[in-house]
This record gives sequence, structure tokens and C-alpha cells, in this order.
Amino acid sequence: MSVTERSVVAGERPVPVADTSYEVVLVTYHSREQLTGLLTHVGATGPVVVVDNASGADGVPDVVRALPRGRWLDGRNGGFARAANLGARTSTAEFLVFANPDSRPTVDVWRALVGHLRDEPELIAVGAATTGPDGSIELGVGGWDPTPRRAWVHALGLHRRWPTAGVFAKPRTGQDVDLEWISGACLAVRRREFLDLGGFDERYFVYNEDMAFGRAVRRSGRRMVLRTDLLVPHATASSGGGGTAMPQQRGASMAAYLHDHHRPAAARVMRAAFAAGMAPRILIGAGRGRWSTVRQHWAYVRGIATQRSPYRAG
Repeated sequence: MSVTERSVVAGERPVPVADTSYEVVLVTYHSREQLTGLLTHVGATGPVVVVDNASGADGVPDVVRALPRGRWLDGRNGGFARAANLGARTSTAEFLVFANPDSRPTVDVWRALVGHLRDEPELIAVGAATTGPDGSIELGVGGWDPTPRRAWVHALGLHRRWPTAGVFAKPRTGQDVDLEWISGACLAVRRREFLDLGGFDERYFVYNEDMAFGRAVRRSGRRMVLRTDLLVPHATASSGGGGTAMPQQRGASMAAYLHDHHRPAAARVMRAAFAAGMAPRILIGAGRGRWSTVRQHWAYVRGIATQRSPYRAG
């Protein structure tokens, strides 16, 4: 066992019988409270690996130590994609379920995702739909690869009129929708195939690794599916701290993705579209005196305009 991994199986306590064919992968960064809430909510008894990008600074190893089948890994603040891949590479399970610490799934949801993969061998990944505070499915549970047309549809708000014409999907509960990528907030994968495709693209510190994985799945000729009948409450972006760092990173990752996968001219057009789309939001926020929101929108514009990440991979 490496010095960066601790297998923390509870001493003499009886370990409940659980499905060990899948392991849950959780990436944390100063999010002990959210992690504890998730684990308490689901009552996890099966294998769980927590990849801690805060290197134990907020006591996450103590939380993992209380789990019947928990593993703690030091992510060394290398970003989400690298941490998630570390959890996958060190697992021996047939299936993996990636989950966000600020999500509140149930074990039944995890089992349903894995069961769907078992039933349809041609699938590489199956995701559940995360929901916002109002209970509706969130914008961005998945979507389509950006193109100049799709970027401007999103920027101009036309996706509200034509929901499948933009970049980010917001399907209705139970709606069948054909997506090109799915969010990793609650995503089950076949571990071997996930790794064979390269896992999440580690060029992206956080954000857009799910979009890149969807591209890899399409290139392989395989499929992924979003289950809009499986709903998971979600509080957006509890890890990574507040303020403007995460919005700037979101913009920087999108800019990097566009240049990695599109011609330079097309990438510049799409960056301009996404930046322009923030203008009305900034004006509305300023008009309502929501200056924190305004600063976050400006941070996104700064990220997509400069491609500068506020983080640095370790």
C-alpha cells in the first residue's frame, strides 16, 4: 500500500453485506461537511474511494476511516480529472460511480445506474440527472459538443425556445434526450473501458473533462445515456471555494477545450459568443444590486477571454 493510500476498514465492527461490484469515487477539496452529509444520506456500506485534493487538511481521512469499506487517496490538488482517474486506476471494481460530495443520491440510484450498464453491454456510461433547489433538472446535466451555431444559441438565450439547439441540456423529468456528453456529478462507467479511453482528460483542471470524455466515447463508437427518471438533488460548486476562482476556471477550461478540439477561427468565435452571453446577466445583476453575482460573471468572462486558470495543477 502506498503512502498516499489508506485502506480504512473498520476494526472489529461487523461489515454489512454490500454490492462490491462497483466502487463510488468521490473527489473532495475542502468539502468535508458536504462529504459527511452525502455519506450519512446514503448510508454507504459498499466500496468508496475518496480522493482528497486538500491532502487531509480538513480532516477528510477521519471521515473515511469510519466507513466499512473506505479508501483515502491524496489527490495532491491535481484537479478533478486527475483525482477521478486516480480513484479509477487504483480500483478493482467492475464498475465505478463518480459522485459529487454536494450531491444527495441514494444507493438505489447508484444500483440502478450500474444495473443499466449490466443490461446494455454497448453502453460505456450511464448518468443520473441532478436537480436544483426547485426540484427541476439542472441546466448542464449533459449536452452537445459546442459549435459556433450552438454557442450563439446559448449566448442569445435561444435554447429556452429550442432546448436541443444549444450546448447545455435541461431536459424534463422522464424525457428521452440524445446527448453527446453527460455531467460527471452522478455517472456510472465500466471501469476497464473508461480507462481504455484515457479516463477524464487531465488537461482540464476542473470542468470540460466530461465534455471531452463524451467526445472520446463517440470516437470509440460506443454510447452513453442520461437517465432523466433518476433524480439527484445537487448544490452547485461546494468544492473549490467560493468567490470568483471557480467561475474563472469554468471559463478558462471552456476556452482551452474549444481550442483543443476546434479550428482556431471557430474557437475564437465561440469564445466571443460565450463571453457576450454574460453581458445581459451582468447588467441584470448590477441592476438588482447583486454584486457578488456580477463579480462571478465577470470572472467567467475573464477566464474565457484570457484562458488563464486561477489554479495550478500540483
